[in-house]
This record gives sequence, C-alpha cells and structure tokens, in this order.
Amino acid sequence: MYRPRRLGTARPPLVIALLLALTLGLAGCLGIGLSPFGGDRPSVAPPPKKPNIVFVLTDDLSWDLVPHMRRVQDMRAKGTTFGKFIVADSLCCTSRATIFTGRYPHNTGVRTNFPPDGGYGVFKARGGEQASYTPALRNAGYRTALMGKYLNGYLPADTQGGPRPYVPPGWDEWAVAGNGYPEYNYNLNENGKLVHYGNRPQDYLTDVLANKSVDFINRAAADRKPFFLQVATFAPHGPFVPAPRHSQAFPQVTAPRPPSFNEADNSDKPSWLRSRPRLRKPGIARIDAGFRDRVRMVQAVDELIGRIQQALATTGHDRDTYLVFGSDNGFHLGQYRLAGGKMTAYDTDIKVPFVVTGPGVPAGRTTDALTQNTDLAPTFLELAGAPVPAATDGRSLVPFLRGEDPGDWRNVALIEHVKPPPSPEDPDRQDSGPGAPPTYNALRTENELYVEYANGEREYYDLARDPHALDNRAKAMPPQRAQELSGLMYALTRCSGAKCHSAGRTR
Repeated sequence: MYRPRRLGTARPPLVIALLLALTLGLAGCLGIGLSPFGGDRPSVAPPPKKPNIVFVLTDDLSWDLVPHMRRVQDMRAKGTTFGKFIVADSLCCTSRATIFTGRYPHNTGVRTNFPPDGGYGVFKARGGEQASYTPALRNAGYRTALMGKYLNGYLPADTQGGPRPYVPPGWDEWAVAGNGYPEYNYNLNENGKLVHYGNRPQDYLTDVLANKSVDFINRAAADRKPFFLQVATFAPHGPFVPAPRHSQAFPQVTAPRPPSFNEADNSDKPSWLRSRPRLRKPGIARIDAGFRDRVRMVQAVDELIGRIQQALATTGHDRDTYLVFGSDNGFHLGQYRLAGGKMTAYDTDIKVPFVVTGPGVPAGRTTDALTQNTDLAPTFLELAGAPVPAATDGRSLVPFLRGEDPGDWRNVALIEHVKPPPSPEDPDRQDSGPGAPPTYNALRTENELYVEYANGEREYYDLARDPHALDNRAKAMPPQRAQELSGLMYALTRCSGAKCHSAGRTR
C-alpha cells in the first residue's frame, strides 16, 4: 500500500546527488559562490590581465625606408598602420617631449634641442618627467624599462646632486646613452652605473639595445607584473653608420626620385627655400650614398624588431603584448632641393611611420585618420588602465586598435616649429643653418597643408590635387578659406587639454 513520505525522512543518495548538482549549477549560472562557513557570497571574478607594451621608437626614420624593412612590412600585414601620423614638430627633442607627455610643444615648453628654448634641462625644469606616462604606468602596476635614447641634452654621467648617475622617476630599468649617434664609443647609464662601450663589432649600439631588450623580456616574463619596454634607437640618425655586417649591402640602392626631388621650379616657394640652387651631380651622389647607408642602418633596427618578436613568442607573450613601431620625425633627402635634414612642414618630415600589432588589432588595416604624437601617451595609459591627465592635448588611439573609426576625431593637425640657433653641439645642425626654415606654425588637414612663417610668408597646398606639394597656392587662396585656416591656427596654438580636441575638429 502506498504511503506518502513524511517530512524529515532521509532521501535516497541519488536524489541528494541530483539536488546538489542542480544547486551548484544554479550557483554557477548566477555567479554565486558557496561560503565554506555556510553563507552564500558573490564570487569575485579575477581582474582582466593587463597587456604588455613594447614601443620601438626610431630616430629620423622616414617612410621611404619602410619598404626595406621586412619585419616592419610583416607588422603592417599583421596589424594596423597609421597612414597619416603627423608629428607636432619634426625635431628630436621637441617630438620626444610631446610623446612622453601627450602635449603640444607650446605646452611642454620644449621648442628646440638645447636651452634656453628646449632640451632635456627645459623638459625637466617644467615638470616633464613627472608629467610623462612612465610614473603613471608604474603606479598602474607595470614594470618599466627604457633602452637607448632619452632626450637631447641628457648626460648619462650626470648625478644631479646624488651619489650615482641620475635615473628619472618611473623607470625600473634604465640603459640610456647621451651621444649614441656614431653607434660606437659611448656610455650607458645602466641603472645608475656608468658603463662604457668601445668600437668592437659587438658594441654596435642598436645590437646592444636588442640584447638588452631581449634580456628584459626574458626576465619580465617570469614576473606576474605586466611590462612596458621602450626601445629608442639612435638609428638611422646621422652620421649614418651601419652595422659591420650590413656595411656593403644594397650596393645599387639610390634615393627615391619623387616629383619633389631636386624640384625643377621653386619660384613659388618661400624665400628661405626659393634661394636654394638646384642640386648638382656631386650633391646628388652624396644623397644617394647617404640614403644607401640609411637603408643599411635600418637593417639592424629591423633585426631588433625580429628579436623582440621572437622573445615574446618564446616567453608566451606574443598574444598579450602590443608592439608599437614608429619614428620621432621624418627626414628629407633631396626633396625640394634640400640635402639631408628635417624641420620642414612637408610630409617628408612631419608624416612618419607608425604601426601597431597586438591583441585585437585588425590585421592589414591602414587608417588615414589624422593622428599625432600627442596621442601616444593617452594610448599607453588607456591600455594600462591608468587615468589620462586632463592636461593631455592628444587622444587615445585605442579605438583604432579595436577597428573603430571615432566619428568625432580631429580633421586638423597642428605643427609648430621654432628655428634653433646653429650650434656645433646640435646633432641636427645640418638643417639648422641658413638653408633651414624660419620659425613657423602649420596645419595639416586631410588634403591640405597651410604654413604661416614668422616673417609673414605663407604656403598653401591642395594635396588632393598636388600630393608632393609642388604648387604653392597661398596667393590664390579664397579669402574665406585663408581666414578659416588662420583662425584654426590661432585656436590650436593656444589650446590645452580638451580644448585641443575641439579645436582640431571643424565638422
């Protein structure tokens, strides 16, 4: 006879097991953890792992060298290229001060390579080291390292009143040179200890930086902390010294001959350039030799990138690391009748390579959005989950790394340049003499270049019709457009922080 089960009667083991499985499944679906003390509590999900960042920053590397760099080409196939990356000033120290802080030169106060208008001393005195991204990255839990070049005027032996050579705040590891341009016979401040490197083949600076970078990655891989590594080569800056193994390579390479090379008619150019004579055969031969050595120099840079990629793969960090490749400024070599140098407002100097690979970065993508070196600091900070200071003039590039195209992005980029006085100590003195541009401000829109010189002269190029900037149409500009561009110039050269974001948008 059937009798109903009374409350409190023991259930069969199978029923208990089924009930327990159901309970645990529900807890898992609802995100509820079972407390060992009998009380239910919400489970705490582990925080997402922060990505590693490796930033390879070269010196004077122009777009015409990229076709000769196999690994950079491979990065372009596997990542995203910024096709209109514009530096706020095509000069080493000013560009690097902007990179570190995300601020335009008029806000960093670093306008040239040396005091009183620039250099490392001005950067430090104006709080640039505290405002740079490194202390913030370290506070966000990152292990940080800088290898190679810092800022013009930095001396590796300088103790700044301390007992050992000075290391700026925010850097866990520091291996930085002062005059590393010849690639040999230099000193490195290695974590507060001065180490000399001579003229042996193994002392070639780009290779030394590659060795130190791989060593850092291997050691950092054993640590639970994410890492930020900045490798700043002096290559391919003059005096154009290739590694011995590349010194005879590419014997037939010559400088590219775009329509601007040794420009036939420069009568429409401003006076500083209009006075330049056409290049003759000996000068062109020197330009070809210089370009050939620049191609040779970047082979070691390309190999450095390959070694970093291999180290990331070997340590299992190739999928959680953003690898960023770029240059502090471009370089002209024969264009507009100019020999080797930079500092102009033309694309040869201000538009530089920038390529990023990493988790979630679209492969084979090129964006032509107007991006700038002001944008690097906020990018690194956002990737690290660190706050971006309100004083930052640039914007994070992270949306582009996710395949997005922000609708409110800038469509005007600012370039501002103060002509430095000629100095025998200036590594860029080849372009700071009488043949260099006077002080100017410039705007680069999607298809225009507009320049206002301190002496009152103007340049205007319709780059959609005239991509090599051969036909200066400043005198033929519609008055309304001239007024609009001049107004934009006024706003951008006085902007700061979020005001720079709005000043760089005209639609």
